[in-house]
Amino acid sequence: MRVAAFTKYGREAASARQRLLQYLPSLAAAGIEVDYSPLLDDNYVRSLASGGSFSKLAVARSYARRMNQLLRGPDCDVLWVYAELFPYLPAAFERLAFRSGKPVVYDFDDAFFLNYEGRPFLSGKLEPLLAGAAVCCCGNDYLRDYALRLNPNSILLPTVVDTDAYVPAPRAREGPVTIGWIGSPSTWQYVRPLLPLLKQLCEGERARLLVVGAGTAAASDRFAGMELEQWSEAGEIASVQAMDIGIMPLPDEPWARGKSGYKLVQYMACGLPVVASPVGVNTSIVRDGGTGFLASSPEEWRSRLEALIADPDARQQMGAAGRQRAVEAYSLRSQAPRLIEVLRLSRDRAGLSPGL
Repeated sequence: MRVAAFTKYGREAASARQRLLQYLPSLAAAGIEVDYSPLLDDNYVRSLASGGSFSKLAVARSYARRMNQLLRGPDCDVLWVYAELFPYLPAAFERLAFRSGKPVVYDFDDAFFLNYEGRPFLSGKLEPLLAGAAVCCCGNDYLRDYALRLNPNSILLPTVVDTDAYVPAPRAREGPVTIGWIGSPSTWQYVRPLLPLLKQLCEGERARLLVVGAGTAAASDRFAGMELEQWSEAGEIASVQAMDIGIMPLPDEPWARGKSGYKLVQYMACGLPVVASPVGVNTSIVRDGGTGFLASSPEEWRSRLEALIADPDARQQMGAAGRQRAVEAYSLRSQAPRLIEVLRLSRDRAGLSPGL
């Protein structure tokens, strides 16, 4: 079986790695060959992370290359499309996914449709993909509810990690407790409202704040006890393992409700207790009081973090419970068989199996 996969970004984007690339060995073992084609390469992704410029001519060439691929017709049994084929072009361009007549599996883990609301020429931008796909794989229930309005074959396929690689590391019970956040420059804005509290918690060396991947966006926010670390794929797991508590603050707004909780899964797989806003998928991933805490107000964030800072036993117990939950529900091992079945059923145009 051959799959032609079309992603938005290259390997350095978490979306490409977690929604497709990490599955490739499992798919290959099942006899599924994947031809992977990103629209925008890693140089573009790096420019987003660094705040640098990028070549508009190179972007235009990337769009032309993808259009040519679809017009020629990929040599495959199934097309797999992540997010969208042609960002910020009208919906008609998305219909090129169906030109070959091959079944399409559509995958999304963010509320991309919100980018086009209120734009007259882009209204309904993603509807051709959602309505025409053999199956829509949705990163959370919020996205699945949206997809179900257009396609009854819409399933929840959570964002996962390889829990054979993401494993707990030994942690010291003494010394400053490391509160950690991992993300991107675009999501750093969600942490800013908590910075006064985090700064106070870092006073007196009770705790420190480790920030991974925020790039230049966080440079002006730095304070004593806050460490900025550049993200790298090679060092990503070790960065999470260096934390004692993982945090994921989010505002209660439509775009944030579409998030798929990837950083929570990373934390939990490494045995960290978590504190997160009760927004969107966070309420499904976190078992409040079991694998960590959900916190709404500044007062709740303070009390939850202070409780974990003060109690290493609670950190260990919640971290162990989070690890177990990650292995059972948010691991590559648990979800790869589901993706394999989706691709096979789509090829055979057989519909979804019960309970998939």
